[in-house]
Amino acid sequence: MRIAAAALATVAVLAACGLNVQSPDLFQVTRSGPGQKLTLLVNDAGTIACNGGKRKALPDRLLLQARDLATSLDADAKAKLRFRASAASVFSYTVKVQNGTFTFPDIAAGSRKELAQLELFVVQAAADPCGVSA
Repeated sequence: MRIAAAALATVAVLAACGLNVQSPDLFQVTRSGPGQKLTLLVNDAGTIACNGGKRKALPDRLLLQARDLATSLDADAKAKLRFRASAASVFSYTVKVQNGTFTFPDIAAGSRKELAQLELFVVQAAADPCGVSA
């Protein structure tokens, strides 16, 4: 009887522990420039918070892109990449990932594929699910 009660209590404790598990954020990106500033916080659970609002479901295709981007962007932050601003720049992006934060002008996307992919992700996510014109 005691063994059964102890086993049941252990199972209950373990089950309760699993209910509060939260997925990590993949990255936060802030775009500034003409128009409204845009901040997207992407979570590995498949959610996105737009401009500090409530989390919304992120379409599967965008979640897969975000996971790939998080890996590439984390490597860029770890390498402490620096990008120069230019008079030709329109937007500036600030990216926060596990290994740090870095900023780049939109023209840097011409030389780094993952930055171009991030810019595209921002436009797509802003439109749906955020409902913000980019």
